[in-house]
Amino acid sequence: MKLGIIGLPQSGKNTLFNALTRGNTPTTASAGRIEVHQSVVDVPDPRVDRLSGMFKPKKTIYAKVTYADIAGLEAGSAKSGISGQLLNQLAQMDGFIHVVRCFADDNVPHPSGSVNPQRDVESMESELLLNDLIAVERKLERLIEERKKGGTDKTLNARQTELFERLHKTLSENKPLRGMDFNAEELKELASFGLLSRKPILIALNLGEGGAAPGLTVEHASVALQGKLEMEIAQLSPEDAVVFMQEYGIEEPSLNRMIRLSYDLLQQQSFFTVGEDEVRAWTVQRGASAQEAAGAIHTDLQKGFIRAEVVAYDDLTSLGSMNEAKAKGKLRLEGKEYPVKDGDIVHIRFNI
Repeated sequence: MKLGIIGLPQSGKNTLFNALTRGNTPTTASAGRIEVHQSVVDVPDPRVDRLSGMFKPKKTIYAKVTYADIAGLEAGSAKSGISGQLLNQLAQMDGFIHVVRCFADDNVPHPSGSVNPQRDVESMESELLLNDLIAVERKLERLIEERKKGGTDKTLNARQTELFERLHKTLSENKPLRGMDFNAEELKELASFGLLSRKPILIALNLGEGGAAPGLTVEHASVALQGKLEMEIAQLSPEDAVVFMQEYGIEEPSLNRMIRLSYDLLQQQSFFTVGEDEVRAWTVQRGASAQEAAGAIHTDLQKGFIRAEVVAYDDLTSLGSMNEAKAKGKLRLEGKEYPVKDGDIVHIRFNI
């Protein structure tokens, strides 16, 4: 799971990145330069801690999420097409966190001259839409040229033309592509095309100290936080952080909230494997089958899948052991089509 942090200059992207990753990347402006900072973060999950306490394994491994702070996408970037280097970075992301400035600071002027969160949200969405519109129009032009020259697969050309004309119609109506439905064949066609407005977005409203979240008219999920304050908390020891958060009335660090929202954004969930050697959290798409979950662990388990032994987290922790779960009939055998639930403890039976 990989999320790109984007936003206009001076919005606090680097600050939020540091808060999420407990890092200390310099927060100076990039002045239009393409810069990418990445960090892999453990997903805090009290269920992993509880399971680790029960099984006392040699290793405890949390699920991971990668955050990338991407500089260079600004108002006007897409007018002539986003540069290949920047587009390549953006296309690799599963979704975006758009940091929107909601604080005033005379020492840090807003690049547009004033603080206006609604305008900035719409400006960034317009950049993504315009980039996609340019890319789709170029693809349609190439398809026309292919038809004129002949010698191409006419069926493929017709199918692609129909698909990209649909994309063009949606974008021309100033609508993002993430609201469109595609069949499996179309999804495969679009997988390598890097259309940015297909990706889900979470709006992060970066408030000043004591600031209130503005009312916005947006289709995206949003969260309000004090980026600078959260970054300061991230630099503290766990003990000092607790005292600091109590003083400012912060219930939990932004890291925890943002990761939870990131999971919701990308429709992800966690399941667990347990034992004396290792307790581990794995990430799969919501609705994933037991066989697909086996593949997240190892491809051999997916290929040789026989059955999955499954027990719900609440059942296991309330009964206290696998033996008790089995005795009470809570440990089940499931087939490859079983839809794995968030929090399931899974053991794969396989044969290669």
